[in-house]
Amino acid sequence: MSQHRWAQRVQEIQPFHVMAVLARARALEAAGRDVIHMEIGEPDFTTPEPIIRAGQQALADGHTGYTPALGLPALREAIAGLYAQRYGIALDPARVVVTPGGSAALLLISALLVEPGKKVLMADPAYPCNRHFLRLVEGRAVLVPTGPETRYQLTPELIEQHWDSDCVAVLAASPANPTGTLLEREELAALSAVCRRLGGELIVDEIYHGLTYAVDACSVLNVADDAFVLNSFSKYFGMTGWRLGWLIAPEAAVPSLEKLAQNLYICAPHMAQQAALAAFGEESREICEVRRHAFQVRRDFLLPALRELGFSIPVTPQGAFYLYADMQALGGDSQQLCQHVIDTEFLALTPGLDFGHHRADQHLRFAYTTSLERLEQGVERLARALRSWPAC
Repeated sequence: MSQHRWAQRVQEIQPFHVMAVLARARALEAAGRDVIHMEIGEPDFTTPEPIIRAGQQALADGHTGYTPALGLPALREAIAGLYAQRYGIALDPARVVVTPGGSAALLLISALLVEPGKKVLMADPAYPCNRHFLRLVEGRAVLVPTGPETRYQLTPELIEQHWDSDCVAVLAASPANPTGTLLEREELAALSAVCRRLGGELIVDEIYHGLTYAVDACSVLNVADDAFVLNSFSKYFGMTGWRLGWLIAPEAAVPSLEKLAQNLYICAPHMAQQAALAAFGEESREICEVRRHAFQVRRDFLLPALRELGFSIPVTPQGAFYLYADMQALGGDSQQLCQHVIDTEFLALTPGLDFGHHRADQHLRFAYTTSLERLEQGVERLARALRSWPAC
């Protein structure tokens, strides 16, 4: 029998720990159990009907071939129009790169900026795939411990403390996953200034823009025209399975990004791009706004409910659809608690271990991506699970 030898990078790229929770949940459902899902960061709403109709029409019209690697010109123009409407930014569509999901946008940036051994700073906690893309291109993520005192966001002071000659960029997120916190205009400007002074690039994940509550998110492009911006149709527009995102890049970077896109994936799905044109129509936007309000109602229920159960959530999230909860007062380990809750009450949650190292064992992420009724049931189940939690 032959001996397989996998590349070392495969050993160093960790799986989503939440996928083990999901697998357990699916097994319980297959056995007839009613599982409440608060683990996965996917909206429970289906794609808005106008977008679905546009996708169906695209298939009927034969839009099933390749597109230009940078995306359909009409879609790039529509995305640029979004920046004019939402942020007052006059954005050249030539700077828009349409990608197969926001993940592919980060893959392009990683390949563009990161030489083997070079580093990118990012907050701890943060979305785990970001650091794994860097490992794929033989780079390194430097996880900078953050806490409620900075709303779990990077600051110029933290960047300066952790920057060295191997660093090439800073990756920030606003709103952030898993904390839902925003970077304000002045904070984005300060991050841009410190990156520029240190000779690094600034990358900002704005994938949850549109899903903010009682406040409008500022784009980094409002204060730094040379920043790289990641975004996606998955969250606000509810198009997770269509696999469509975009990247805004400095003009000088676009030819290299185009070359990388041609080689890495050729283009984003044609049908999805045609469908996404309908996302900017008034009917779709009205639907998305109704859903945004529903997420806010869910947040406003779940946040005090978790605090009453003993979880500490010191910073009220202003966006996304997550609560990052500190369970230190309850005792024990978050991964063990997640296992206990799903085994005893069939409630699926995400352990903090997925999002970094800094006090990860004391945190859980709750996703309010299910109905208010199910969230209410979930809180009842969680309360029962805590009563039987050995550490309490």
